[in-house]
Amino acid sequence: MQTALPTTVSTRSSTLYKLGLNSPAMLKGKLKLPAPDKARMLFPDRLGSLVAGFDEKGNEIKVLEFELESGEELEPIQPGELGFHRESDDGDEAMDDDDKDKIIRQRPNPVSVWKSISDEEKRSDLEYELSQREINLEKLQRIASAGIPDGGGLRATAWKLLLGYLPSSRDLWDEQLKENRQKYANLKEDLLQNPSEHVWKEYEESSTKRNEENDADGPLRRHEISHEDHPLSLGTASPWSQYFQYTEIVEQIDRDLQRTHPDLPFFSGESSFSCKNREAMKSILLLFAKLNPEIRYVQGMNEVLAPIYYVFSTDSDKQNAANVEADSFSCFVRILGDSVDHFCEQFDNSSNGILATLSRLSDLLKVNDEQLWRHLEFTTKVKPQFYAFRWITLLLTQEFKFESILRIWDTLLSNPFGVQDMLLRICCAMLLCVKSKLLSGDFVANLKLLQHYPDDSNVEYLLQVAKDISPDTSYYCLSL
Repeated sequence: MQTALPTTVSTRSSTLYKLGLNSPAMLKGKLKLPAPDKARMLFPDRLGSLVAGFDEKGNEIKVLEFELESGEELEPIQPGELGFHRESDDGDEAMDDDDKDKIIRQRPNPVSVWKSISDEEKRSDLEYELSQREINLEKLQRIASAGIPDGGGLRATAWKLLLGYLPSSRDLWDEQLKENRQKYANLKEDLLQNPSEHVWKEYEESSTKRNEENDADGPLRRHEISHEDHPLSLGTASPWSQYFQYTEIVEQIDRDLQRTHPDLPFFSGESSFSCKNREAMKSILLLFAKLNPEIRYVQGMNEVLAPIYYVFSTDSDKQNAANVEADSFSCFVRILGDSVDHFCEQFDNSSNGILATLSRLSDLLKVNDEQLWRHLEFTTKVKPQFYAFRWITLLLTQEFKFESILRIWDTLLSNPFGVQDMLLRICCAMLLCVKSKLLSGDFVANLKLLQHYPDDSNVEYLLQVAKDISPDTSYYCLSL
């Protein structure tokens, strides 16, 4: 059975322009990016085409904002800082530790209470928006950008909408999901099936046909195997030759999946649960490699896939959770479609390659904090290539704890100007948030800090800094 392969992601810039992946987006504003009148998502639609723009306006939602100064250090709350203390008065003895613990347990933590209320408001707003017959994508972007509460499958549904995997009309969801899931099943059957299974299936079909044509008893007939179907065939058209070509890639994928978030039982260990998850992720990555022979599999793609697969696996909807592999594959293709040239060494020097993106990060830092930019570029000579290559290609999946990665991706995927725009602003914010340490550090100290960014950082603070950063408008002007 032959199936068209629309999931192939072209790596040539000219093709990307034709597809629209480099469509210009005009940005306005100096200090903060306002909500555009007409937003446009930059993700591949379905299995390779593009999401159409949307221009419906939602009602304004007020989101809590913080007044931040550029370069202010991240100060995570330390255990005990929000405790209560009572000094001894005239003749009174200070409370002992047991009394203090009792009062702390009885009185609510103001931060946890505020977070609980905030999460409930977000959950209520998101549930209402997702229950509408026609989803207002611009409004969904604003809600999701502030963070999606865990549980209830809200993040899974929201991400699928933000990536264009689900259409804005709920009436089309079932049809769209059924179509995409069937396409994935067909692709797996065509490209991931062991050749021996294919040969045996053909033999059974031919044997059944011969038995139907001739019911008379007689000598058994030997099944003839064509030269191309022979396991030792070296022909380019041989399914066995193509199968063995990917042996090394399969082994590399297996090794990388074993190292994917080793602290999480969902991905690591030898339980049947984790093994099943790794096997499904291997199928996704291998299928992507076969559909994209110019890119194939590159180390680190497993890290980009992990948040998608985890979120979709934990969907409370049983049918969606049962189809996690197909849904994850389609959304994985969409995310890589926004930055596919970053994985191709032959396009490093192109306008869409990783070196050009690193240069845009440097320009963005210069616009927002020239002092820090000069210190890194000229004083300590810590170039973006030394620390931001991993940040950008892996979408920050190696820099923070897993729960923080999910929160950051809420903001990345909900940016109306695409993942790369917000990604560069978050990377710039990461530099600004450790400005004082960088200014006081030398080459070795700064390189160590940026290659091992503090994973206990206040992510909400970081994201607010990123949203207030002046956008790199020069990049968008060059795209016209």
